[in-house]
Amino acid sequence: MTLRYAVDAVVLDIEGTTSATGFVVDVLYPYSRVRFADLLSQRADEPAVARAIAQVRELSGEPDADAAAIEKTLNAWLDEDRKATPLKTLQGIVWAEGFARGDLVSHFYDDVVPRLRAWHAAGVRLYVYSSGSVAAQRAWFSATPDGDLLPLTSGLYDTENAGPKQEAASYRRIAEATGVEPSRLLFLSDRPGELDAAREAGWHAVGIRRPGEPYFEQGVGDHAQAGSFDEITVSGSIA
Repeated sequence: MTLRYAVDAVVLDIEGTTSATGFVVDVLYPYSRVRFADLLSQRADEPAVARAIAQVRELSGEPDADAAAIEKTLNAWLDEDRKATPLKTLQGIVWAEGFARGDLVSHFYDDVVPRLRAWHAAGVRLYVYSSGSVAAQRAWFSATPDGDLLPLTSGLYDTENAGPKQEAASYRRIAEATGVEPSRLLFLSDRPGELDAAREAGWHAVGIRRPGEPYFEQGVGDHAQAGSFDEITVSGSIA
């Protein structure tokens, strides 16, 4: 069964939706873990790093935490898969440099890139909303096996510039920023809490269910669902 939507824009989650969560957990997390110490000790004066350090201290309740304590907190959050903004910021810095050096190449499910290109060619705008930082998203879409996909996107959103992914206010903020009416936005994600928040904000929402992903067995509640992007048709008009 094909799901059909007349929308002006599609907003994409990454992990479990466009790309395998296993790749992020098994490849990217270890890559960042072994590089946090150098980042914190050698580049603490850089504005983005300094801001993230201050946020870690605030969130952990340790205002005097040194680099070693901050690294310990970051690694604990990694083990919990906690979607903490400063963790994602620092991961994004490390990953962006890894992608730029060629150490890393991102992963996309086979059905995703052809659909993204087709939707873009049809005039449907594409946005990304991920718990991963904007820097990480930019690197992810730039360094793919299919080349640089960043030109397909019209904007990138994370928990810092949009807000938490399970709060409707974040989706309202994105709608306002993009200038697209909520009823003309389609959100694709594997997480039911995110789908609920998008729907509460007036968006269309489709749950992506891929075998082997963490939320596959849980399902997506009462949302429409698809096993791949091939099951979704979007256009700028009902016709």
